[in-house]
Amino acid sequence: MTQNKTDSYMSLMQIPAGYLNIMGYVDESEVNGPGCRAVVWVQGCLRECPGCFNTESWSFEMNQLVTIDHLAEKILTNPRNQGVTFSGGEPFWQAAALASVARKVKAAGLNVMSFTGFTLEQLQSEYAPAGSQELLDQLDILIDGPYIQSLALNSPDSPVSSSNQRVHVFNPALQDRISWASDQIEIHIFKDGSRLVTGYRGKLELGD
Repeated sequence: MTQNKTDSYMSLMQIPAGYLNIMGYVDESEVNGPGCRAVVWVQGCLRECPGCFNTESWSFEMNQLVTIDHLAEKILTNPRNQGVTFSGGEPFWQAAALASVARKVKAAGLNVMSFTGFTLEQLQSEYAPAGSQELLDQLDILIDGPYIQSLALNSPDSPVSSSNQRVHVFNPALQDRISWASDQIEIHIFKDGSRLVTGYRGKLELGD
């Protein structure tokens, strides 16, 4: 195991029980899944894919520690959120904690979606990160596969960013709601004047 991977696993183990290490959060997004939804970007990814939209999310160092209960409450506090999307970083490195969040918001009627650099088959194998099946069991939609720059799609008709990625719809009620496009961007301006740009061309960008 390389030193980088060793350090990453050690950082994961330092996340206290009942907490998540996240990079960012936004309410009322319409470019990260069906309808209006909250988006949680987790901190940490080992892939370091060329052309990655969120290179700041690669590090596993502690960024924003939030409790499962607080995050679920935050998602549910905004009545416009119809669902939540887990992105990153790599959500499945914190699968068990995200599954707990998912259970809480689904109990309130929201749907749950996740992006992952793993394939579905990898997540269902014995080599999957801990808690992977637990999170899969809660998902309504999964977009799987790493971003591959040479296969990039800049299409108003594609919900994925590179052609190797797949959309798995586990909830038939959402089968006809795959309407967002991978080339859309969205700008959120907060009360303190800071902004967040998300989407294929905007990536996750926090600034003043």
